[in-house]
Amino acid sequence: MIIYSRAYRMSELPEIIMKLMRLPEVTATAGLGRSAIYERIAEGTFPKPVSLGGRAVAWVSDEVEAWIIARIEERDASQG
Repeated sequence: MIIYSRAYRMSELPEIIMKLMRLPEVTATAGLGRSAIYERIAEGTFPKPVSLGGRAVAWVSDEVEAWIIARIEERDASQG
């Protein structure tokens, strides 16, 4: 989450590239199937989706990417 300490004009804001990903893109990006994603969400080890209204949900791309980076860091730390 980004919090700004003063009022900014839109032209002064840093460029933030963030998008919402639907489940097929999340499964392809994370390398996990639907069931595995929802199991990890229930365990608290995968980012929760954002409601888009009704039954539609999506994931914040930055959060999914951060999850992937954390898996890489865990791998590298265990290799010594």
